[in-house]
Amino acid sequence: MTHDDTTAGAVDGPGGTPPGPSPVRPEPTVTSDAAPSTDAPEGAPSPTDTSEDALSSAVTAEDASPAVAVLPPELAAAARTLFGDRLDLAAAYAELLATDGVVRGLIGPREAPRIWDRHLLNCAAVAERIPEGATVLDVGSGAGLPGLVLAIARPDLTVTLIEPLSRRTSFLIEAVQHLGLAKMVRVFRGRADEAATGSTGIGPLSGDVVTARAVAPLDRLSTWCLPLAVRGGRLIALKGASAAEEIAEHAQTVARLGGGEPEVHRCGEGVIDPPTTVVEIVRERMIGPARPKAAKSARGGRSRRR
Repeated sequence: MTHDDTTAGAVDGPGGTPPGPSPVRPEPTVTSDAAPSTDAPEGAPSPTDTSEDALSSAVTAEDASPAVAVLPPELAAAARTLFGDRLDLAAAYAELLATDGVVRGLIGPREAPRIWDRHLLNCAAVAERIPEGATVLDVGSGAGLPGLVLAIARPDLTVTLIEPLSRRTSFLIEAVQHLGLAKMVRVFRGRADEAATGSTGIGPLSGDVVTARAVAPLDRLSTWCLPLAVRGGRLIALKGASAAEEIAEHAQTVARLGGGEPEVHRCGEGVIDPPTTVVEIVRERMIGPARPKAAKSARGGRSRRR
């Protein structure tokens, strides 16, 4: 997730249930992103990879052919297992990523031929860690990974895509409309802390599960995401080979934020190769913001009212 104050604010989803935040308003064109994340999961590009954005700025619609989004035969069995009777919907989303997603700079041109194995299947495998009927908040959603993929694979979920950048939220709103997911998916344009505390008249958001992919190291990710989880809810962070090292380095920060002991899980074992590595943290305690101390008078007594 990026923290770009010039693009902060709430954006309504396409009219789904529950109702989205405030209506869409015109925004200035975003010309730059924050620095890229350093902890992208295996095979996943950072959502703020400026080198890919630079490449994609020169990509035309002719360069991004839907043919690159065709499901490879060797992945067909895994895709059917993970998406079931919604496989056609997943294929429509893959085509969106390979065309509009590339042209608009959300997916790097070199990622287009690998959309199924490195992105869709990688994200869909995480559905096995999410309870039936859960409310899911996807932080730093970017092009909709993993939140939109989970909404496709699991029609029982209610999903909110949280993304601060205008050009990305525009794509997400259009994708939700195009895929017919307005009743279960909404888009919130803003940072995670704005979603947790409420912004521009919108009440605080919270969910049973908070997801994030290629957003930030575990300490910052926990700071942003745990406040969005209900008590007993969980953060599910898609990680790569560094998962265990991040846990060892940041476990104290996680505990201080009210999180339980982080656990590593491999999702999709026996279905995809390699499986998706996730770090799962249960929010055990509700930790509120620190309150400022009362000011003391110069003489050490109580300050008098004026």
